[in-house]
Amino acid sequence: MTNASNSPAPKRGLIYLIMAIVARLPLGLSRGIGRTIGRLLWLCNSREAKVTRRNLAMCFPDMPEEERLKLARQSLQETGVMLMETPAVWMQDMEWLRAKVIETEGCELVEEALAKGKGMILIAPHLGNWEVVGLYAATLGPITSLFEPPKNAEVGAIIQESREKSGATLVPTDRRGVMKLLKAIKAGGISGILPDQVPDDGAGELVEFFGRPAYTMTLLCNLISKTGCEALVSYAERIPGGFKLVFKKPCSELYNEDCDESLRALNRSVEDAIKEIPSQYQWEYKRYKCFEEGYQDPYTQLT
Repeated sequence: MTNASNSPAPKRGLIYLIMAIVARLPLGLSRGIGRTIGRLLWLCNSREAKVTRRNLAMCFPDMPEEERLKLARQSLQETGVMLMETPAVWMQDMEWLRAKVIETEGCELVEEALAKGKGMILIAPHLGNWEVVGLYAATLGPITSLFEPPKNAEVGAIIQESREKSGATLVPTDRRGVMKLLKAIKAGGISGILPDQVPDDGAGELVEFFGRPAYTMTLLCNLISKTGCEALVSYAERIPGGFKLVFKKPCSELYNEDCDESLRALNRSVEDAIKEIPSQYQWEYKRYKCFEEGYQDPYTQLT
């Protein structure tokens, strides 16, 4: 007989309850708690702190060490903020989200892109609160996104429910899902893609990112090539009281028919966005993982 305390339903209910409580906190309070969590991650010399320092050392080798360490501390605080504010983004209604997007930049670019009728891809790196980008974009037009549930099934169910409540269509991260994504873009819809996620083996190429080879997905460039759609870089910057939603044109070479040139332009476009608000980038992510034979993993020595 299954122990009721270990069954999925009570566990899911407990996680949902905790997230629902956090979601009801005033945004300023949840962000304050998040910064405290980030300080603890730094003081405990956590895995996140070690990876953040390693990534910043690789990406900004010429930055004075004191300045780099300051950026690392700020970044971990922003990671804590992301942890604490995202339950509200997921679980509050769309009116709450609209009210929290208190500044926008480049919305006219979205209108211009959609008016061409060729569809649009939102290039949304792990910068600011990327969950806000996807949910808000669903208010601008029909959006279809790839979705791979996280290992925690309970959290995955909450994320899926959140994204679908905005009107987004979620498709699996397999060939069938990619075909649906392609069809949606060709129909003039929007697709959101995280360009700085390490793809599966065989689904990317090594391309420079902040001066160092990073395994970069080819999916985005292939979709542009097959559809002729427009692409915009987008991120939700944290500002006092809410978010500033930004849309910017990527490097023009993104549309180059040469895949290598297009991929280099993709990473340059992401770099340019990160440089705007470097402390709000997810530096604790192991971006330089790779499956290529002979490639030295820079994270293997971290304990």
